Amino acid sequence: MENTKDLTEHSSRSERKRRDSFGMFDGYDSCSEDTSSSSSSDESEEEVAPLPSSLPIIKNNGQVYTYPDGKSGMATCEMCGMVGVRDAFYSKTKRFCSVSCSRSYSSNSKKASILARLQGKPPTKKAKVLQKQPLVAKLAAYAQYQATLQNQVKTKTAAVPVEGFSWGNYITSNNLTAAPVSCFKHAPMGTCWGDISEGVRVEVPNTDCSLPTKVFWIAGIVKLAGYNALLRYEGFENDSSIDFWCNVCGSDIHPVGWCATSGKPLVPPRTIQHKYTNWKAFLVKRLTGAKTLPPDFSQKVSEGMQYPFKPSMRVEVVDKTHLCRTRVAVVDSVIGGRLRLVYEESEDKTDDFWCHMYSPLIHHIGWSRSIGHRFKRSDITKKQDGHYDAPPHLFAKVKEVDPSGEWFKEGMKLEAIDPLNLSAICVATIRKVLADGYLMIGIDGSEAADGSDWFCYHATSPSIFPVGFCEINAIELTPPRGYAKLPFKWFDYLRETDSIAAPVKLFNKEVPNHGFHIRMKLEAVDLMEPRLVCVATVTRIIHRLLRIHFDGWEEEYDQWVDCESPDLYPVGWCQLTGYQLQPPAPQTSRDSQSSSSKQKKKAKSQQYKGHKKMTSLQLKEELLDGEEYNFLQGASDQESNGSASYYIKQEP
Repeated sequence: MENTKDLTEHSSRSERKRRDSFGMFDGYDSCSEDTSSSSSSDESEEEVAPLPSSLPIIKNNGQVYTYPDGKSGMATCEMCGMVGVRDAFYSKTKRFCSVSCSRSYSSNSKKASILARLQGKPPTKKAKVLQKQPLVAKLAAYAQYQATLQNQVKTKTAAVPVEGFSWGNYITSNNLTAAPVSCFKHAPMGTCWGDISEGVRVEVPNTDCSLPTKVFWIAGIVKLAGYNALLRYEGFENDSSIDFWCNVCGSDIHPVGWCATSGKPLVPPRTIQHKYTNWKAFLVKRLTGAKTLPPDFSQKVSEGMQYPFKPSMRVEVVDKTHLCRTRVAVVDSVIGGRLRLVYEESEDKTDDFWCHMYSPLIHHIGWSRSIGHRFKRSDITKKQDGHYDAPPHLFAKVKEVDPSGEWFKEGMKLEAIDPLNLSAICVATIRKVLADGYLMIGIDGSEAADGSDWFCYHATSPSIFPVGFCEINAIELTPPRGYAKLPFKWFDYLRETDSIAAPVKLFNKEVPNHGFHIRMKLEAVDLMEPRLVCVATVTRIIHRLLRIHFDGWEEEYDQWVDCESPDLYPVGWCQLTGYQLQPPAPQTSRDSQSSSSKQKKKAKSQQYKGHKKMTSLQLKEELLDGEEYNFLQGASDQESNGSASYYIKQEP
């Protein structure tokens, strides 16, 4: 996209106008102008209500349980607060209702409810636990849902407003840098941001003015932070006293020359009104040869905010209660390309799931059957009035693969981001090979007996890695739960489990020139509570893999995310689209979190995590059956986007 133009082009055009070459009035004339307004979405969270002392017969995975009288046979999950039959609970101590809750408890140090997080409170043992839909099957989930639904509706609490947070103040006061819009190809203007940068001139409303009507003046971009720009009116030179932040894609920012062509007045700010006697000559001198926005900028912004998914479209999406399968959901609303999906069988529309329209978690109707993926059949025999299947071409395309030669096989070992704890990369196993390059992956040591927590990754997914990826890149690998031989050694584990590592050459080695750098700011989805978009920071970069930290919160909330994830957005995206942004936690909360987190993490690491990883040289000495592994050292946290030298190359 051409982002520059000679501003002197407007001089010839202006002769046909009542105003001069920049649309300026000679004095403080007035004109009428409508003001615009923006809206933001409100979010809410629901608290769990206590369950009655007894419930009817419950079916779960083909088994039938009944609640006994009294509390002798009951247990309460320490992670999610669900009440169920003690004998059906997980672990010897019967503290958790599922493998998911057990692992989440240990990996997150019994983290507090999201309500405490939104309110800026540190996690405490007394914090109320929110209804957080699990990602694997839980005993009596449906019965609990029915029993507490009415009470939940009454106890909804509004999300914390963000009036107290300003990206501009946050960036300026801390001298921060934001990731450029060009890093986010899925976001509006992500592919056509061009050379919009510091020094670009625009026409904006003049707020330093005593006129009763809306007038404009020219300003230059002093600093860019995502969509937001720090602007300074022309004529203020090095005076930053009335600099202000504005969203470049907002309706009040225009290319230089817009006032002249639109009949709007250009009036110098009152503070510098008498600084020059000939403002026209001043502007001609300052703006000749300068850069401004392309003339079609606002049109492209508008086009970038048109989303093909519409309410009432039907899709297949991951079942958040059974991770291994999909089910039908209906698009309820679309905000900035993010979809609120309501599962088709949810009569009151409270059973929902948030994701981006390009998320790998959603597919067209019929996708599961076509590749052999598990699918929950709906109890609804026919489509509801007005609902229709989303066209297949709307969904994100995956790279075609050729499984005819050497390919992934069941039982092969690899490393994968844990879908239930995105801060961890774990030892994993391929449990099933589906069609079109899709794989069902299980996390070793934490799998449900029925495979209900297997997760579907495509073979080209940037979230799965070959054996040794974490070792080479100085990432802590999470060993199987309960694995006693620590520090964890892949070669020993492969020998003990009589398994082989998936061939390195089958993994995605493409590393795009993404443009991210460490300490860059952005807005990111909390994928464990996917309706939330939070203030975040890039803290590590392993080629295309980014470590995302949520500002003000402990590192245990961090997430590993691909650089091209549709769940990352530029600074200012929430403001532009009307989505609610979750601000950082207050400083007082950070301090109290820090002390409690250190104690929790210490206990957690002693129980579940391995010791310091062995070096590449040590690992190389542990050769299996005469096979030779050449380690191509890839520096950790590099900000370059070089070739995929961070993989272990297996030589024949």
